[in-house]
Amino acid sequence: MSSAIVSPVAAYLGQLHRELQKNTEGELGSYIPELAKANPDWFGISIAALDGEVYEVGDSRQAFSIQSISKPLVYGLALQAHGIEAVLKSIWVEPTGEAFNSISLESESGRPLNPMINAGAIAASSLVPGDSDEARFREVLKTISTYAGRPLSMNQAVFESERATGHRNRAIGHLLRNYNILKESPDRVLDLYFSQCAIEITCRDLAVIGATLANGGVNPVTGERALRKDLVDKVLSVMTACGMYDHSGTWVYEVGLPAKSGVAGGIVAVLPGQFGIGVFSPRLDIRGNSTRGVAVCKKLASDLSLHFLLPPRPAQATLRASHSLAKLRSRRRRSGPQQACLDVHGPRALVLELQGDLRFAGAERVARRMT
Repeated sequence: MSSAIVSPVAAYLGQLHRELQKNTEGELGSYIPELAKANPDWFGISIAALDGEVYEVGDSRQAFSIQSISKPLVYGLALQAHGIEAVLKSIWVEPTGEAFNSISLESESGRPLNPMINAGAIAASSLVPGDSDEARFREVLKTISTYAGRPLSMNQAVFESERATGHRNRAIGHLLRNYNILKESPDRVLDLYFSQCAIEITCRDLAVIGATLANGGVNPVTGERALRKDLVDKVLSVMTACGMYDHSGTWVYEVGLPAKSGVAGGIVAVLPGQFGIGVFSPRLDIRGNSTRGVAVCKKLASDLSLHFLLPPRPAQATLRASHSLAKLRSRRRRSGPQQACLDVHGPRALVLELQGDLRFAGAERVARRMT
């Protein structure tokens, strides 16, 4: 019996997973007590292409809370609801070089320095449209579900855990209210913020979310639009400059992909125009980023030359055409047995016409066509 053909991409991810599973550095997030209940050995990797193909290995379907990975998605929702200029009046876009829960506000205006730190994310949550608290959360849940390509829900235990221990975020909320960045009760805004962070996703969802951003805001699996095309570059820009907090400069230097991490152990990374990456492993480094997640993205970027500032040589589409030998005719005269052999076996011989640089996205498509 012949064994099934394994995609080279799937084989590579399996090898990468086995190699980095040995990395047991880092600790579970504990400042939100519910997160400390995670299994430290959970580890999943997923890549989603722009034609909807998704590769996954390990614990790619294990649910966990989205946490700070919700920040760029809700920021995009605020931009879509109010426009760029209006949002910039409440949230600036400068990196801080400080931790995710730093109180980084402009001295006179009180404006948070970017939407990826908690202060900016809380301000972004206050801009979610809706005529009630329930309607605003439904809007957030609907938006993030559209990115993921399936209906999502909130983990009530995680929400209650965040709400009970989120004293620093409450202090940030009251500071924002003092500067009139928040126009309403900080408690109402913080409940929405805690709710969005407690939405449950999987590693596969992260890859599809990344691919949606890579695809100009359209989910490649469902075809639904999650974000207006003209706002995608704004979201990816703040992810690039600020998405990994005080590790962002090193991240761009070593990995070179717009990304966002969450303290439950998820990381989403985006290569615009090509694909999205999702990694999940709950052991965190001192900055609150998944240790295995960072290692996976560094290895992918190195092995596959993914840095978004790495310029490709000018090229046309990689896969120009494909056909079988049964449809390819030559001027050669063949004998009867030769022609009969070609008629039988010609459809099994695939000819792929390639052109230009064969980088990861093109190689993945060619490999999938072959397998």
